[in-house]
Amino acid sequence: MRDNKQNEIESNQSLHGKVFDQLKNGILNGKYKHGDLLNEVKMAEEMGVSRTPVREALRQLELEGLAAYTPNKGVVVRGLSREDIKDIYQIRLMIEGMTARRAAENITEEELAELKEYIELEEFYTGRDDVKQLSRLDSCFHETIYKACGSRLLTKTLKAFHHYVKSVRDISLSCPERAKETYSEHKAIYEAIRDRDRELAEILMEQHVRNATAFMEKQNYEKTS
Repeated sequence: MRDNKQNEIESNQSLHGKVFDQLKNGILNGKYKHGDLLNEVKMAEEMGVSRTPVREALRQLELEGLAAYTPNKGVVVRGLSREDIKDIYQIRLMIEGMTARRAAENITEEELAELKEYIELEEFYTGRDDVKQLSRLDSCFHETIYKACGSRLLTKTLKAFHHYVKSVRDISLSCPERAKETYSEHKAIYEAIRDRDRELAEILMEQHVRNATAFMEKQNYEKTS
């Protein structure tokens, strides 16, 4: 009896996580727009689950500030404001350079090989204007550096921030000129890390984030959803 109850709890936790990830990705990718109603019953039917994991996922979205409860209406999408995005880029600017510096000190040969592969693929897909692949490779490149820095907390924080601004990055990478600049910046960062030049790696990463911020502000991008 206890085993059955434990299995049920674990199953609900697993479902809650899957539903939360699906809804969160939908908000960040623009499927659910700012002000959209997230109806618990409708969501449960669409996802083929009970209302319990949906209800828990909606509460977690509220805690993360991606949704808000509105009286007489329900839970609605809040998304990220332009100020939220600017804050994220500002925080990235303050700590991502340090992450690159630490990666230059601690990176393994296996992680260097991963970065090299991502750079080569990025060059290939930049020439084909493949935004989907470029977005994936951008995430892989940065997350490998986060991992290589050796700090679990920094890795977790920066991965979350990077994911939050995915739609902004997709807009950036859909601009051929900015996509080429991003590739060149990534390549220079990789080479500095490969050469164990921690000062240069830090400077180049900070400049990369500044350039991304400048592009975002130039586009006057107000919402990610």
